[in-house]
Amino acid sequence: MDKVVVITGAADGLGKAFATRFATEGYQVVAADINDEAGEALTVALEAEGAKVVYRHCDVTQKEQVLALLSGAIEQFGAVQVLINNAVPLGTLTALEEKSDAEFQRQLDGGLFAARWAMNAAFDSMKEQRFGRIINLCSLNGVNAHPQTSDYNIAKEALRCLTRSAAREWAPHGITVNAICPGAITAAFLSMQEFAPEMAARVNKQIPMGYMGDPYEDISGVALFLASKDARYMTGNTLYVDGGGHINGINWASLFE
Repeated sequence: MDKVVVITGAADGLGKAFATRFATEGYQVVAADINDEAGEALTVALEAEGAKVVYRHCDVTQKEQVLALLSGAIEQFGAVQVLINNAVPLGTLTALEEKSDAEFQRQLDGGLFAARWAMNAAFDSMKEQRFGRIINLCSLNGVNAHPQTSDYNIAKEALRCLTRSAAREWAPHGITVNAICPGAITAAFLSMQEFAPEMAARVNKQIPMGYMGDPYEDISGVALFLASKDARYMTGNTLYVDGGGHINGINWASLFE
């Protein structure tokens, strides 16, 4: 039986890289996103290469959609071995005192509760197999408390705490739970690079390795390792896959001065 991986936010960026990498390695991929056009295009492209991929619409801020995603995958394929919580709602750059309650709630729903809903929905399947790999995408924004993104920062740090808590409680069932804090080229970074190349250059200069990571080449392999049998004794960890950017921290505030 093929191993099944469910990936949220799979239509672009890191999620697309994860879907592509896992599909290439022979996994049955359940790719979920709110961008149906991009998600279906990814599915067609991967299937043309012989991969096993299905696309599912899912707004991770909506609990019923997250639960339906996992229950549907388990019903269709019999079990889920790997869950990658990657999707996150779009936010705005706003000072802490100006953030609305609705903005905080949206980030908590999409960044924290969505992962909890998905993890709980996958738990019984993973427990029965005595094998489960959960990978939560967190952020250096939260670790370093970057300005203007407090709602996002808080949701991502709460997700890291959930990661450790689940790792502690679910370890006896053969389920590992780890977090990745990536430094990767995203749509937002590409936009900044296009419209403010000097700012992008200043970001890259602060990364010890000198460049922002490629989602496929630099990040997806780490997720693949965490999903493997070789990572069976690793749980509750945060892996900084960022070219060393976390060592001294990237000073985002200085970019706006």
